Amino acid sequence: MFSLSLTRRLALVFAVLLLVCSGTSIWLQVRSSRMHELEVVQGLSRDLARHIASDTQLMDANGLMPGAVRELFSQLMLVNPSVEVYLLDIDGRIIGDAAPRDRLLRDQVDLAPIKRFIAGEPLPIVGDDPRSLDARKVFSVAPLMVAGQRAGFLYVVLLGEAHDRFAARGATSEALSTAVWAIGLIAALCLLAGLAAFAWITRPLRRLTTALERFDIDASAEPPAVPEARPRNDEIGALERTFAQMQQRLAEQLRALNRQEQERRELVANISHDLRTPLASLHGYLEVLSVKGERLSPQERRRYLGIALDQSHKVGGLAQALLELVRLEHGFVKPVIERFSAADLLQDVLQKFELTAATKGITLEAKMPRSVPDVYADLGLIERVLTNLLDNALRHTPQGGSVTLQLEPAAEHLNIIVADSGPGIAPALREGLFLRPFTIGGARRDGGLGLRIVYQILQLHGAVIELLDVPGQGAVFRFGLSLRG
Repeated sequence: MFSLSLTRRLALVFAVLLLVCSGTSIWLQVRSSRMHELEVVQGLSRDLARHIASDTQLMDANGLMPGAVRELFSQLMLVNPSVEVYLLDIDGRIIGDAAPRDRLLRDQVDLAPIKRFIAGEPLPIVGDDPRSLDARKVFSVAPLMVAGQRAGFLYVVLLGEAHDRFAARGATSEALSTAVWAIGLIAALCLLAGLAAFAWITRPLRRLTTALERFDIDASAEPPAVPEARPRNDEIGALERTFAQMQQRLAEQLRALNRQEQERRELVANISHDLRTPLASLHGYLEVLSVKGERLSPQERRRYLGIALDQSHKVGGLAQALLELVRLEHGFVKPVIERFSAADLLQDVLQKFELTAATKGITLEAKMPRSVPDVYADLGLIERVLTNLLDNALRHTPQGGSVTLQLEPAAEHLNIIVADSGPGIAPALREGLFLRPFTIGGARRDGGLGLRIVYQILQLHGAVIELLDVPGQGAVFRFGLSLRG
């Protein structure tokens, strides 16, 4: 289907409007010139009928004087062939004329324009043409008086048939022709100026179109820059700025998507690795039990079963953590906010890890002021946060080290700090710490799932977890819980 560009459509609409306006202007110019001509002719000949009526006696007490009428008509035709003279009675009926046979198409003239003329209303005033059924022409009229009484009218058509035949041959005024040519020239110049203006106005749009055609979002995260131009404060300038912002946002979103895709791949790879190791170990010990079960001693059988059970616990824990992360990231978990004591929660969590810490020779310590305000959060989810943080801290704290839980009341929050004396986290690994897997000394922290779960849970509470840089300490995490419901 044939389509036009915006510039061509604007030019076409402008050309049509210009043509209509030019045609209207020419029609108005012709009409104005015609009305001016009628006004001038009627103004100059306004008193013609009155002079004729005062100088020539055309009616007496006996009625019309045919001889005087014929002499008058002959004189006027010689002086001005375009003038047509008619004698009307008091009711407007034609009682005398010099029209050729069968040319008189009316036998009566409307008296309304005659009365307006005699009353001195503004010109031009047009009246009936006796030689036409629908034409109306300028005239001069004067009452005919007999014995002091109005007996009829002298009705003079100023532009008669002779004038019409001359005008029909194309004898228009030079001024009118000049005006028509001037309007045509101006219309042509306006059309050229309009085309140039539309091309100039739509140039930024063409520039935007070119930039958009070059912008392949699937090929590159970096959009092509819009060509620099002088800043504009109009709608097109606003469109250019909006388009540039859109390009920037699309590029940022694409980079974020690429980063998330890379993180997803790393997560899947790490989870696969962490699952493969215990599954391989579990498979190996079960195979040994299956093949050599009868030849193994009871002690060996119990040891192999214990190792297989431990590996199965690891697989189950990873699967459970992955399922929990999926539910958190997809909004399946809604926090139930309640008021509870953070100090009591810390004591409960510490008791769960006392045996593990004692086995590894790690000291667990809780630091809190005497008076600790209650907080508002989901008790179960916050317990999960502390459990993940303590589990990570214990797994990465060497024997003889320490893990500390501390409470610090603030203005509107209660800060909870979990610190260990392990190797800490290198600065190069801190960017995106809670969004991607990372390793410390070659060992992954729970496949990256533990801290991701912590991050997602605290996001549901409108809280933020931070990794603090404390001299002499390992990894130090801090987050705050609201003191208001």
